[in-house]
Amino acid sequence: MNASDCDTDWIALLAARDGAPPAGIHSPLFGPVLAPPSAPDGCRVVGRLAQTLDGRIATATGSSQWIGGPGDMLHTHRLRALCHAVVIGAGTVRHDDPRLTTREVPGPNPVRVVIDTDRRLSADYRVFREDPPTLLACAEDARGGDRHGTAEVLRLPRSPAGGIEPEALLRALAARGLTRVFVEGGGLTVSRFLAAGCLDRLHVTVAPVLLGSGIPAFTLPEVPRIADGLRFSWHVHEIPPDILLDIELCRMKPGMAS
Repeated sequence: MNASDCDTDWIALLAARDGAPPAGIHSPLFGPVLAPPSAPDGCRVVGRLAQTLDGRIATATGSSQWIGGPGDMLHTHRLRALCHAVVIGAGTVRHDDPRLTTREVPGPNPVRVVIDTDRRLSADYRVFREDPPTLLACAEDARGGDRHGTAEVLRLPRSPAGGIEPEALLRALAARGLTRVFVEGGGLTVSRFLAAGCLDRLHVTVAPVLLGSGIPAFTLPEVPRIADGLRFSWHVHEIPPDILLDIELCRMKPGMAS
């Protein structure tokens, strides 16, 4: 399939994002993302990370731009366009000051959701100053008013594992009609959703890079034996120069039998 055919197929998939996805080159990868929600919270949730071959998402100083290549950037923007909301943690905002738009592909911008449990971010970052709309998810007891720059503040229970409760966030998003949720990063945020059993799928880009040190992709509860690790099925897709692992989690979490 040539580039023109790929563009046509993407437009068809995008047009059907709230219905049954059409057959085409993108359907094996994005069809599961567009599947109807089956969890009690009413959401379909996909997490995403880009890591080096040795499992790092940033250097020890926090530098992370850019681990993935052009294929990973295109894939990320497509996930944004297919989802109603994109979720990131405060660390990603602090290090990257992202816009979280779909500027690389045709398609609507998602509602941006920033998790900043204790409201430590200033309102100077672009997500709090520019369109599209943003929600700031913080703890119920965090200080401050109902707005943070242009963002609406969403107050949620704290999780015993740290941060806010992912389940509570998903219920709050579903109540707003935001039922297809893309957890874009960073590693701690994706790990918390994974540890809580709140991911339906996980997309991991692996780049042909070795760092030897740095920030690990996943931070999860320790397990005593290899047999206790979370095992799953996956499909491999090429997104040159990287590869993409499409992992079917179905809300599994560490400590559950796969």
